[in-house]
Amino acid sequence: MITLKEVKNKKELKAFVKFPFKLYKDSEFWVPPIISQEIKTFSKKENPVFDDAEAQLFLAYKNGVIVGRIAAIVNWLEIKEQKIKKMRFGWFDFIDDQDVSKALLNEVEKIGKAYNLEYIEGPVGFSNLDKVGVMTEGFDSIAPMVTWYNYAYYAKHYRDAGYVVEKSYSESKFPFENVKPEFFKKAQELIKRRYQLKALKLTTTEEVMPYADKMFDLFNESYASLSSFVAINEVQKAYFKKKFISFINPEYIKFVVDKDDKMIGFAIVMPAFAKALQKMNGKLFPFGFRHILNAKKNSKDVIFYLIGIHPDYQNKGVHAVIFNEYYETFKAKGIETCYRTPELEDNEAIHKIWKHFSPEVYKRRKTFRKNLA
Repeated sequence: MITLKEVKNKKELKAFVKFPFKLYKDSEFWVPPIISQEIKTFSKKENPVFDDAEAQLFLAYKNGVIVGRIAAIVNWLEIKEQKIKKMRFGWFDFIDDQDVSKALLNEVEKIGKAYNLEYIEGPVGFSNLDKVGVMTEGFDSIAPMVTWYNYAYYAKHYRDAGYVVEKSYSESKFPFENVKPEFFKKAQELIKRRYQLKALKLTTTEEVMPYADKMFDLFNESYASLSSFVAINEVQKAYFKKKFISFINPEYIKFVVDKDDKMIGFAIVMPAFAKALQKMNGKLFPFGFRHILNAKKNSKDVIFYLIGIHPDYQNKGVHAVIFNEYYETFKAKGIETCYRTPELEDNEAIHKIWKHFSPEVYKRRKTFRKNLA
């Protein structure tokens, strides 16, 4: 018999966060989150997303043992301002037992119906900076820290519960040796002269911080046209600056500005922390920080996390300026492989940006949907 219990205290929250550690203990490809950070993600005191959203967390038990978990998420900005009556769910993990997965999904569906929402979609997080999608291909490769990993049986559970594919994403990689400067070297010089642009040379986190708010503003502008985009507000900007910027090498953050110092392009690349996180096994202390710092300094693999161009400058080759900056940085650091985070498969514009590097799709993932009406 399957019983569900809503998470109500710190002990249960820790059990919620730690369940995947048991589920994936024999997987060489699953990457553990940092336990303390995951707990803060669901803290109303720590995470400002709860100013405009709410989440209910549930654990599934079978014979007194935890066998699944799910987060039921309501984003009121999405519902009230964008008029998208969607029930979200994420952090959905379960043993290969249809009774378990259905029980958890049914609980989220009940909440969606109680709020008179029209449909349910997941797995997704609170916003576009959270993880997204259930893996449907690529189970035999390590997961980047910014994505969820799951077993191959997950997608079948969605379909058997009456869910259909809503969005499709792909993740790709390419060796740095595929990057040929002739594709962007001359072009970026021409573009900088034509539009009076310059790339900022920043080498410390202190130099990056004054531009961080402008970057998030540009993120909101450049991604606004994508489906289900939820803008980042002022309070969330401060939260994400604190959470992410210190983890990223300052030379891996690139800004392009115009003659008036207005930001018109940005990109964020992260060192590959996955193997370091596996060594840490969820713990920053006593030696976790050492693994993080070592990866930050020495990783030969990088992940393109975000890239955004102002709508007025899209299709004008500004990405060539950004790629030129990264080429010089990566060449100096001896980078070997570049990875891209999940990108919508129907986002033709972003795929065209990368075509000269001959990327190889190595993972695919999807979100699933079910109507509630």
